[in-house]
Amino acid sequence: MKESLPVDVADVLEAVLNADNQVHVALRRQVPHLSVRARCTCGCGTAYFELDTSKVESAPTGPGTVVAAEAQLVTEVGECPGEVLLFTQDGYLSWLEVCSWSDDIEVTLAAAHHWLQTHP
Repeated sequence: MKESLPVDVADVLEAVLNADNQVHVALRRQVPHLSVRARCTCGCGTAYFELDTSKVESAPTGPGTVVAAEAQLVTEVGECPGEVLLFTQDGYLSWLEVCSWSDDIEVTLAAAHHWLQTHP
């Protein structure tokens, strides 16, 4: 993934964009042209993207806003504290959201990457 992306963003994109899925492959081609425009201020790691759409083709996700990839997060003890969602807008990467379902477990993109690696 793109070196200039923050590590937590690049790692989670790598984990949720399956190389066997044609839509995900098309989205992976957009990553080298992707930058983070803004981050959520709560500390969760949610990232809003900027993408030069003149340099890449849109992925076949359909029109409008679409959840193009998602993954439930499972801890080492089997708890599900949240999920990550990757949104596209008209086939272009738009934002990566980390959602917390727990008041007891801190859910961030870095934690999400760890859980995705231990429980793919």
